[in-house]
Amino acid sequence: MTCEFFSLSSVNSTVPIHVVSATEDHSIRFHQVHLDDMARVRVRKYCEIEDREVSNAEIGKGYQLGKDTIIPVLEEELRELPLPTAKAIEIEAFMPAGTIDPLQVGEGYYLQPDGQVAAKPYVLLRKALERSSKVAVAKYAWSGRERLGLLRVRDDVIVLHAMRWPDEIRDPSELTPEAVELTDEEIAEAEHLIDRLTRDDLEGEEFTDRYTEAVEQLIEAKREHKEPTRATAEPQAPGQIVDLMAALKESVASARASRGEDATVHEMPKKKTAAAKGTAKKAPAKKTAAKQTAKKAAAKKPRRSA
Repeated sequence: MTCEFFSLSSVNSTVPIHVVSATEDHSIRFHQVHLDDMARVRVRKYCEIEDREVSNAEIGKGYQLGKDTIIPVLEEELRELPLPTAKAIEIEAFMPAGTIDPLQVGEGYYLQPDGQVAAKPYVLLRKALERSSKVAVAKYAWSGRERLGLLRVRDDVIVLHAMRWPDEIRDPSELTPEAVELTDEEIAEAEHLIDRLTRDDLEGEEFTDRYTEAVEQLIEAKREHKEPTRATAEPQAPGQIVDLMAALKESVASARASRGEDATVHEMPKKKTAAAKGTAKKAPAKKTAAKQTAKKAAAKKPRRSA
C-alpha cells in the first residue's frame, strides 16, 4: 500500500483520499548466492504442464476446488466485487482509543486528501477525532480480502492502521504460567524500579537499531578485507534461572549511567505492617510480650498469588 486512491466514507460524507505508507523499512537485504562462485540464485516460475518458464504477464489467480479442479479468478473480477469497501474505507463506529487491543493494530498508512475539494471534510473529521479523543473503526478491501481498520490522528494527519479481526487473536490462556506467590514488598520493589525507568519519549542512543549498524560494519570490514568485530559478551545458557530483581536493578543502573546520572540503585525501605506500627506506639511491658508480638507480626506477613 504505497500510494493508492480510496474514498473515506462516513454516514453523510465521502472524502477522496490517497493512502500513503507511513513507515520505512531500513533493514539490510541479502541475496541468495551460490557460495562456490558468488553467482545469484534465482527463483524461476515454471508451468508444470508446458515445462517452461512463464512471465508475470501470464500468471493469474486460481482457487483450488477439489483435487483436480482449479477455478480461475481474474483481477478485474475482484475489483468489480459488489462490496461498498472495494474502493472505500467505510467508517463503522467510534471507540475510545484505550479500548482497542494493541494486538489487533498493525501497520500504519497516512491518508492524504485528494485536492482542495476534499480538504474541508478531511479536516472536519480530523478535528472531530481530536476533540472526542476517540478513534474510528472502519472496513476496507485490500489484497483480496475485506479488512478491519483503525483511524486516528497524528500530527494533523489521519492515520489508517490495518487491524486483525477479533477471531485472529489467539487465546493466551494456555500460555499462562502456574500460580506463584509474591509478597507485597516484592511487587512494590518492582514498581519502584519501573518508576525509575519511566520516560516520556523513545529518543536517545538506546533506541537505535544496533543490529543494522553492526551488520553495516560487518559488510564494510569484509569489503576492506579487515577482520570483523567479534562479540565479547557470553550468551546466557538456556534454562538458566534469572534473578528478576537483580536483573531489573542492573537495567536501571545501566540506563541511568547511559544518561550520565547516578547509577546507584538504592534499596527500597521496607514497609511496616499494621501490627508493627501498633507495637511501636506502645512500649512493651515485658520482654516475653515483645517476643510474642514479633512472632505474630511475622506470621501476618502479607502474601498474594499472581
